[in-house]
Amino acid sequence: MSNTNIDRETLRELADEGNETALDRLADLADAAGNLDELSGLLDEGSTRAGLLLTQRAASTGDLRELQRIADAGYDEAGDELNRRLKAPADGHQD
Repeated sequence: MSNTNIDRETLRELADEGNETALDRLADLADAAGNLDELSGLLDEGSTRAGLLLTQRAASTGDLRELQRIADAGYDEAGDELNRRLKAPADGHQD
């Protein structure tokens, strides 16, 4: 019984009113569209879903600076991923 045709404007209004599920849905839509600027904006608004999606993207490309930026924006898991990668042996093999 889910409505998959909810428009972005309605989602934005709900998110602005503090609805975290709407904020998560906006993050999913931005991710599906490959809109990294929107995802970053959603992270700045406090969307943990946006933080997760951005962290996954940065981790998949090995972008340590982006992981740091995401961690600095408040998504702790990005910092955990960054630290894990920084502590990895120099030969690229992890124990």
